[in-house]
Amino acid sequence: MPSGKRGRFPIGTPVLDAARSLGVYVESVCGGRATCGRCQVSVQEGNFAKHKIVSSLDHISVKGPKEDRYERVRGLPEGRRLSCSATVQGDLVIDVPQDTVINAQVVRKAATDRVIERNPAVQLCYVEVEEPDMHKPLGDLDRLKAALEKEWGWKDLLVVPHLIPQIQKILRTRLPDQPEVSEGKWGVTAVVHRDTESARPFIVALYPGLKNEAYGIACDIGSTTIAMHLVSLLSGRIAASSGAANPQIRFGEDLMSRVSYVMMNPDGREAMTKAVREAVNELIGKVCAEGNVNREDIFDSVFVCNPIMHHLFLGIDPTELGQAPFALAVSGALQFWAHEIGIEVSRGARLYMLPCIAGHVGADAAGATLSEGPHRQDRMMLLVDVGTNAEIVLGNKERVVAASSPTGPAFEGAEISSGQRAAPGAIERVRIDPVTLEPKYRVIGVDKWSDEPGFEEAAKLTGVTGICGSAIIEVVAEMYLSGIISEDGVVDGSLAERSPRIVQNGRTFSYLLRDGEPRITVTQNDVRAIQLAKAALYAGVKLLMEKQGIDHVHTIRFAGAFGSFIDPKYAMVLGLIPDCDLSEVKAVGNAAGTGALMALLNRDHRREIEQTVRKIEKIETALEPHFQQLFVNAMALPNKVDPFPKLAAAVPLPPRKADDAGATPGEASPRRRSREERAARRARS
Repeated sequence: MPSGKRGRFPIGTPVLDAARSLGVYVESVCGGRATCGRCQVSVQEGNFAKHKIVSSLDHISVKGPKEDRYERVRGLPEGRRLSCSATVQGDLVIDVPQDTVINAQVVRKAATDRVIERNPAVQLCYVEVEEPDMHKPLGDLDRLKAALEKEWGWKDLLVVPHLIPQIQKILRTRLPDQPEVSEGKWGVTAVVHRDTESARPFIVALYPGLKNEAYGIACDIGSTTIAMHLVSLLSGRIAASSGAANPQIRFGEDLMSRVSYVMMNPDGREAMTKAVREAVNELIGKVCAEGNVNREDIFDSVFVCNPIMHHLFLGIDPTELGQAPFALAVSGALQFWAHEIGIEVSRGARLYMLPCIAGHVGADAAGATLSEGPHRQDRMMLLVDVGTNAEIVLGNKERVVAASSPTGPAFEGAEISSGQRAAPGAIERVRIDPVTLEPKYRVIGVDKWSDEPGFEEAAKLTGVTGICGSAIIEVVAEMYLSGIISEDGVVDGSLAERSPRIVQNGRTFSYLLRDGEPRITVTQNDVRAIQLAKAALYAGVKLLMEKQGIDHVHTIRFAGAFGSFIDPKYAMVLGLIPDCDLSEVKAVGNAAGTGALMALLNRDHRREIEQTVRKIEKIETALEPHFQQLFVNAMALPNKVDPFPKLAAAVPLPPRKADDAGATPGEASPRRRSREERAARRARS
């Protein structure tokens, strides 16, 4: 972890060798002498149901003389091992800590350039407070409140309890280079928080003299990555943006794996809650350093998450979300003090969590809905956040429906033989010549295509290590367009006579994308994994279209970091999304994060999304009997029955092939239909 690569090795294999043979980058400068300390790993203990293994410290070798010497001289953090010395002695789940990774995942979640009207919940109020007078026996706090009411109109002010013992000292502190204060008065700045008009306002902080800046954070906690914006609440300026891998991934790649981990390990929930909160705090430190901001100047925060991340971040057991009827502990918007859940910002900072739409359509989908506004449109908009659990919203200002679809981690590189996350060295773009079947590709960190002079030299810095999600979609779509696979996803073995790129692999065939070290192929099982993932997504979309009574959509928006790098043409060729004018298909980046940003900078947006979520109709795919047939139809490329006239006008689609003897063009064999129906039943459950 967190790459998700897995394999079998003889007992006694050094962990470093096992990692490298799987294509996992673990740095080692000393050549395995246990002197540089850069190859550190840790063992994750517990029952990992998805992998069908129990990982234990007893399954790794005891520390030998080299490790003991390194620990004695240089020191090893608790729980860390040197992978060049530690050997495999049984089933293991190994975590490669991100602070030791050089080729770490590229977390591509950037800030928005959208202009957001400002109406934050936090306001800075400079006032002059009368000094005490024996003839006016009002307390210091009472005179402060009176000044805030007189100069700013604040009534019925509450004060955070920890601030009360500090008020007298703050009022009497005089700072240099401050505005001139009237005779007999003290100048201070109060930080006042009020979200709703009906709520009583709070004084959450108080500063001597004039303070002219306050900040907030907008954070999107995804199952794979965490993205954060640090924003000036006064100007709306984004001071810094950053992202990090979600450390919970070591407990399970997808959401259900993490629920399973909680169910099978008594301290699983606490461990995952602790991990994600620590990651959030580290990310706060990172954006504050980047923006040159003191974290004590952060007074408000807005979070969006999918439902399971929502529960784990808040310390709620997510077990109920792992089984029907997928009950949320709480679905409405939440507000409380950030310090109550260990978020390290100003002691008086507030935390707002957007509402969840339903059991598997979370606050992140609500954030994306707020950002893109299908409920504000006249035309029918499809909003899709492609991740391990795809969230789908379809509608216009008349009606909005939503669903989730279990795509799994295939689009993020897991369950693919040469798959990996988006990191330097990963193939991210693919083209296949339809005549010669020869490929060319682009690699993250290298500016040239593979067929351009100088590519191999440039690629030596990163290597060519695997295929990331955007390339997986492109390579399967290109294989279809070039005739390598049929519409049913079967690799045409007869093409082996025409091209050495078609390689026999037991009873099936694979496509050789790169003949190097490592050797990168796209296997029949890889194609099938992508078919299963895209069929689950498309069937969910189609179900919502049927509920809306429509046969086409006007515009499509891809949300999420991954969605930003999907080529709309290839997504449609694959059958990931329905037919639409390609000019109307756009990537909108981290729309959930943008929605969080909107709610941070303008509290009116909080009321908007709270009201909108109450009106959104949630469709539960598991309860829809027609989902199974839609899934089976969607296994084909682009689809077994749905026409794609707008796509066909832009891209020449190949004639349909039969994949089994006795099956007519456009019709899967009975054996394949049976397999697809079984897959559909698994997707529904």
